[in-house]
Amino acid sequence: MAVVVKYIVVRNGVEKMTFTSKKEADAYDKMLDIADDLYEFIGTAGLDIKEELLEDLSLFLSQNKDPVMNILKGIKLKGKPEAPAKKDEDKKKSDPPKEKPAPKK
Repeated sequence: MAVVVKYIVVRNGVEKMTFTSKKEADAYDKMLDIADDLYEFIGTAGLDIKEELLEDLSLFLSQNKDPVMNILKGIKLKGKPEAPAKKDEDKKKSDPPKEKPAPKK
């Protein structure tokens, strides 16, 4: 019998993703935290953005935080950011269900 250790990222009682390493699970959890913060921040702008688009935008920005930080520092990008879902597919064990980030209090 083999023993398999799994790290499961749970948000609001929902399993989001399963990983085989704690480092990957922590990184994914941090990315979701950043997406939640971006969702709230962009939501305060008073722009007429549908919730689904705001969720997608928040996730995209959090998944591409390094290029975004470079842009904010005035550093030019050398090409388009990769779609994060494609480059992280091999690490994922299941696709995360979409959910509206819960407002922080």
